[in-house]
Amino acid sequence: MADSAPAYPYETRLNILFPAMEVIDEKAIADGNQYKWFNQTLCKVNDSVVRMGVIEGEYHWHKHDEDDEFFYVVEGQLLIDFEDREIALSPRQGYVVPKGVVHRTRALQRTVILMVENAGIIPTGD
Repeated sequence: MADSAPAYPYETRLNILFPAMEVIDEKAIADGNQYKWFNQTLCKVNDSVVRMGVIEGEYHWHKHDEDDEFFYVVEGQLLIDFEDREIALSPRQGYVVPKGVVHRTRALQRTVILMVENAGIIPTGD
């Protein structure tokens, strides 16, 4: 029987890379990345996780029925598309996408972002 889950061309690592009380060197991880679309969970904070993304290109349209998402740009520019508009974020800017809102993220050039979301969220959407 074939697997009905869609395959996505993203390198998504959900393992928690750093325990509490350890220095997190986001730049070293980002600079060592060779993928066009890479997500790595950095740490857990209470019931949330902080993830780092190194992205270029576009993610698929999706939504999270139960969870908000926070995006923060470290370098580059993040575009967040909604059905009726587009938000452009530059370095040191952040944005919350509320639960249930259909969106997609994209970057025209290599962009490094941090995301804060519920530890149980499915990154590809519900």
